[in-house]
Amino acid sequence: MLLKKQTVWLLTMLSLVVVLSVYYITSPESRLNEFATTEEDNAKTNDAKETATDSKGESTVTTTDSEAVFEQMRLDLMEQRDKMKEELVTVQGSKDKTAEEKNEATEKIKELQAITDNEKIMESLIKAENYEDVLVQTSDDGTVKVTVKAEELSAEAANEIVQLIRKNMDSPNANVAVKIDPK
Repeated sequence: MLLKKQTVWLLTMLSLVVVLSVYYITSPESRLNEFATTEEDNAKTNDAKETATDSKGESTVTTTDSEAVFEQMRLDLMEQRDKMKEELVTVQGSKDKTAEEKNEATEKIKELQAITDNEKIMESLIKAENYEDVLVQTSDDGTVKVTVKAEELSAEAANEIVQLIRKNMDSPNANVAVKIDPK
């Protein structure tokens, strides 16, 4: 009698695993469709925003919804870094590359991660100074661009931000540019 109970229990668990597996396999497709619909809706919303072209030929979004602009800038930066990281991981896994090239790729990945972590820390520190939102971007040449969401930014406040960045990035001579993005 005990063997039959164990068999029934085992079959129940196996059927549960099969049902959950089927659900899991079919579930991401429906989420992707929902995401695609959301992206289409966002694209329609973005079409209503005005765009301008700067002197470098890059288009910039000008809108009163600066939260969306900040998020889009963060996403663009993260996407760009993810592409760089993906290329470096490809170099690491390549059989055609030398050990030195693989080591360089590993170092660059660590450097990218350190820059990203540093930017997040800087954003948190500057937000702690009672700013609504902050975006910190570090370029390849070491220039740090800080965009602050505020009504106005005095020269003293901008200088404090520059000094905070230089102090916490251990680079007293870093080139830091502070820009205000009105609310």
